[in-house]
Amino acid sequence: MTQFLDASDADLVLTVDDISNLAQEGGKPADTLMNVVALIATRFRTDVCSAYLLEPDRSNLVLAASLGLHPSCIGALRMSIHEGLAGLVAEQVRPVAVEDALNHPRFKYFKDSGEEEYHSFLGVPLIDRGVLQGVLVVQTKEPRTFRENEIHMLVEAAGEVAPVVSEARTLDRFIGPTQERLWSLARNLWWSWDRACVSMFRDLSPTRWRALNQNPISMLGEIPLDEIERRATELGLHSRINYCYRRQQEYLLADRTWGATNAGVLRPRPVAYFSAEFGLHESLPIYSGGLGVLAGDHIKSASDLDIPLIGIGLFYGQGYFLQRLDQSGWQREEYLQTDVNQLPMQPAIGTNGEPVVVEIATRGGVIRAKVWRVKVGRIDLLLLDSNVAGNAPEDLDTTSRLYGGDSRTRIRQELLLGIGGFRALKAMGISPGVLHLNEGHSGFAVFEAVRNRMEEEGIDFNAAASQIPREVVFTTHTPVPAGHDRFHPDLIEEHLGPLREQLGLSHDALMSWGRENPDNHAELFCMTVLGLKLSRRVNAVSSLHGEVSRAMWKVLYPSRSEEAVPIGHITNGVHAPSWLAPQMCRLYDRYLGIDWQTNSGNARTWEEIEKVDDGELWETHLSLKIQLLDFVRRRAQEQAQRRGESKETLLNLGKVLSPDALTIGFARRFATYKRANLLLADIERLASMVNDPKRPVQFLFAGKAHPHDEPGKKVLQQIAQMMRDSNFSHKFVFVEDYDINVARYLVQGVDVWLNNPRRPLEASGTSGQKVVLNGGLNLSVLDGWWAEAYDGLNGFGIGTGRTHSNMDVHDSRDGEDLYRVLNDELIPLYYHRDRDGLPLGWIKRMKRTIRTLGWRFNADRMVMDYTLKCYIPAAGGTSSEIRPPS
Repeated sequence: MTQFLDASDADLVLTVDDISNLAQEGGKPADTLMNVVALIATRFRTDVCSAYLLEPDRSNLVLAASLGLHPSCIGALRMSIHEGLAGLVAEQVRPVAVEDALNHPRFKYFKDSGEEEYHSFLGVPLIDRGVLQGVLVVQTKEPRTFRENEIHMLVEAAGEVAPVVSEARTLDRFIGPTQERLWSLARNLWWSWDRACVSMFRDLSPTRWRALNQNPISMLGEIPLDEIERRATELGLHSRINYCYRRQQEYLLADRTWGATNAGVLRPRPVAYFSAEFGLHESLPIYSGGLGVLAGDHIKSASDLDIPLIGIGLFYGQGYFLQRLDQSGWQREEYLQTDVNQLPMQPAIGTNGEPVVVEIATRGGVIRAKVWRVKVGRIDLLLLDSNVAGNAPEDLDTTSRLYGGDSRTRIRQELLLGIGGFRALKAMGISPGVLHLNEGHSGFAVFEAVRNRMEEEGIDFNAAASQIPREVVFTTHTPVPAGHDRFHPDLIEEHLGPLREQLGLSHDALMSWGRENPDNHAELFCMTVLGLKLSRRVNAVSSLHGEVSRAMWKVLYPSRSEEAVPIGHITNGVHAPSWLAPQMCRLYDRYLGIDWQTNSGNARTWEEIEKVDDGELWETHLSLKIQLLDFVRRRAQEQAQRRGESKETLLNLGKVLSPDALTIGFARRFATYKRANLLLADIERLASMVNDPKRPVQFLFAGKAHPHDEPGKKVLQQIAQMMRDSNFSHKFVFVEDYDINVARYLVQGVDVWLNNPRRPLEASGTSGQKVVLNGGLNLSVLDGWWAEAYDGLNGFGIGTGRTHSNMDVHDSRDGEDLYRVLNDELIPLYYHRDRDGLPLGWIKRMKRTIRTLGWRFNADRMVMDYTLKCYIPAAGGTSSEIRPPS
């Protein structure tokens, strides 16, 4: 191996005078630092010399100066002290010399840095007055062995450089206050529901903001620091950045919160909230639809309320699929790899100071997963990722896609989510007081909790299994049989066999926990049955869903009447700040009071909505509607251009839809029971409705069908083809790739939200609740949340709530009633205007829907219900409870 070119020790010495001279040349500590790394690279005859500064949180390094790496990375290249070779130097606070860095397990590749050209690595800590300030690194293109004297001399040089680094960090930070605060904001998803913060990021670079899917990490990473500073100065953003930063810090440090008052018992032993998906923001694609968005809203509200809760999920490297429709309207799926460096994720660190890696033994070998940590306001979200060196090829891909595999992939994902998630908590020194299983996917966590209790207390399975359920909350989300995961006994034995032996159970005994009939050895293992059997508190997600669930699972409680089956309900709600349009938020600030968001789960908060000026409310809604239509036209043109359609088609799509027409939106998963095509039962009637020159109606559709759901894809194709029918081409638009961004535009801008599932198969449904907050009205079957929300004057109902045993009769009735409500009630009310052009009857209904529903179907109310009725009792924190004799 080659070594440093011959140089005497004297040549390598960096003196105080050298530093002093460079400081005079540079003036500012940041300039001095650049001069210093250039001098060291010359003295040590290396291709690269870089200085990494420790950020104020003392858990991350940022590249502050470099000769050799790409200049655009200065200030943008960041790493945790628990990743990369420079991180290893900071973590261990000692020199690290590597002959060929590219083969070292801690080597981390940073895109566009140019670091892949350099093989040797020597890094030493920068320490000033006994305090670590950063890391000094030299690199060469050829693999090299570093001699002891060379390492020693670089340590000496670092000692002289360290005071400059310290000054750069504290007085004239290379990463100045503006950039530092922007990155602090970007790394915590709190920004995503703070409208001032979103607006500030957008204004920094509107074009790139939209192109990068509203991802501040990506945007800040591609804009040079001097350019950020220039734009901030030109646009007068400094005060807004400081304002957002202060708000974030006040939020994170606040101690007089609802949770501090009501949920103190959870502080030492928090809630562990398990969910297979989390829909937090479109830039973090680890969700598919309603379940994930509900989980995201849950932890956001838990953060706002300051509930001690930790989220546990999976990191899907390819997320859910991108949806593209071909010329025939048929759905095609595309999968793209997500760049973790563009996400606000850091490795989770265990009590041993090392990144957490969990291991789960199966009959076929050990599955490993690393753990990422995402900051969501005050909440930590832990995401397990099986893309770990040492895993078998099958296991490397286990968490690559959400809902993309077969039963074998699914059980391995659920093994990681439940058992791996619980072990990750323990590795971080967290002992949860409550396990909240959001659907059955994470049910295996309870088995691991039982095993852990057996080990801690030296008790057998029966004793532990009688204790753990009192700490478990189980939420069931679907009355559709296909929504409940079931696994073959062979799959269960292959994946849980080693754990079963630790629990001291036979195969049949373990299987019995997932069977409705334990004696039926042909029955599959159902995750929902496991959740029901091993939890003390079980809830459905709406009142009607509670009734359906009690009937559905009565078989597990043969000695009880249906009404006595121990399944209650907590109706879902939505996180108001995430879904409320800024224009509506400003209106609420004026009329409801500036603190309305902290009391949004209180009915009194919303009473003042009746005082809003009718004209102001209507104009606000119209501005959101125009914003929606502009977005839809732009997306429709992009879709058509991608399909290679004609210029004429592109021009026509730029003119579809009218702000004067009643606009009805339908967006959800394209499962057949949701009946997206119910409206198409009478095409002639529909054509007459949408083409009425005096009272036109237009429809916007969005949603994905599961990749394996052929009937769902056919329904979707039916809708998409309406855009090519001359009778509907300007009145029907299907927006591809439904995600949080598309949903945000739709729920904020439509006049009416249409929902017509086959009752009672909609467990709750939350999209219509988002519409409520923005002044839209619901037109829905009396199912899910709407069955308990509709009062006859706060929206529109389809049907009477009655069903029919014959599905065709059921659908025909609902289709007929849908047309009746549209023609006789909804359309006339919308187009009945006063002399000023205001639909006063419609506006009255808008106010009523906001006033009566805004507080009830709110995630703050939902999370408070979970806390008071589930979490605190499960943690043993109730002050009184008197039970009648059984």
